[in-house]
Amino acid sequence: MSTTRKEEDETLSTPVVRPTPQPVGRGDGCLVVIYGPDLGRRLGLPNRAFEVGRSSQCDLSLDQESVSRHHARITRGKRRGDKGVEYTIMDLGSTNGTYVNDVHVTERTLKDGDQIKIGRTILKFMTGDNIETSYHEEIYKLMTVDGLTGLFNKRYFNEALDRELQRATRYARPLSLLLFDIDHFKGKNDQFGHVAGDALLKQLAQAVKDKLRAQDVIARVGGEEFGVLLPEVDSEGAFTTAEKIRVVVEKTPFAFDGEKMPSTISIGVATNGPKLAAALALYGAADAALYSAKARGRNRSVVSE
Repeated sequence: MSTTRKEEDETLSTPVVRPTPQPVGRGDGCLVVIYGPDLGRRLGLPNRAFEVGRSSQCDLSLDQESVSRHHARITRGKRRGDKGVEYTIMDLGSTNGTYVNDVHVTERTLKDGDQIKIGRTILKFMTGDNIETSYHEEIYKLMTVDGLTGLFNKRYFNEALDRELQRATRYARPLSLLLFDIDHFKGKNDQFGHVAGDALLKQLAQAVKDKLRAQDVIARVGGEEFGVLLPEVDSEGAFTTAEKIRVVVEKTPFAFDGEKMPSTISIGVATNGPKLAAALALYGAADAALYSAKARGRNRSVVSE
């Protein structure tokens, strides 16, 4: 790959699902790890306070610098005028805050499907009578989707690349591949912190996705590296698309907690042909072009020779 990544980034982005279900009663709530270590883990919420933090004494211990020792607490109570139960999350004065659906909260009643971000871990809250079904659906989704950005993951992307390349070869049609990553991303993590870095990845992914066609396939294929498949697009068209998304990223006002994070990307472009008829060869050509874009000063698109 063209980027150097810390081991923790690989752990956070690799879709290795190890389900460890715990008993959950009818109508009870649970949390599922959809991004971070122990991806796919399910934790049933007991009929008492449930704490999340860095301390080993917490019900869910997250060994991350961005997580406070006692970070947040989830409590269970009865709904007013209803026999059902409700769950409330409360931030315990944490340094980096607790987020529900990307909104900073101090206290909030949770709804089925809410996403809770604590440090660099994202948890999905589930409740109701269909928890078992929802859990298995979520595990299936985790096999193809990156929990942080909502884009496809590397596993899905590799399968799509093989499939699209076979189709393009069979019908003698063009297929282009873009590989891009964020310029000086490590420096941004050092300056703003990893939590802000994760926010940047998510915002950038959405900004780029909005500029692509419905048939294009975009995925997070590494820590800060993304891939885009452009079916029926030749080299000239792929370069035009690359420049369009490069400019969009350059002009997007990325920010986290009031801190502006201006960013640019470098892009490598490759299109199938006699010498690039295999997935590995096409990927390698785009990767080499990405290296060239960096060597030429970054914030540019380079087409494979």
